[in-house]
Amino acid sequence: MTPTTSPQPEPVAWRKSSHSGDEGACVEMAVLPGAVAVRDSKDPGGPTLRFTPAAWASFADAPPRP
Repeated sequence: MTPTTSPQPEPVAWRKSSHSGDEGACVEMAVLPGAVAVRDSKDPGGPTLRFTPAAWASFADAPPRP
């Protein structure tokens, strides 16, 4: 799974991780046509990582590491 970095995509609906606390170490994701974008919530204007839907599903479905 090799993500690509890119400038911010067009306006999309970003969602914050449900595992994010109030500590500021949060990630947000957005579903794009043919990709899933991920960004640092502390830098919403910064770069994003883009994954294929299959790569994102594999990551999201993986069991947590002990």
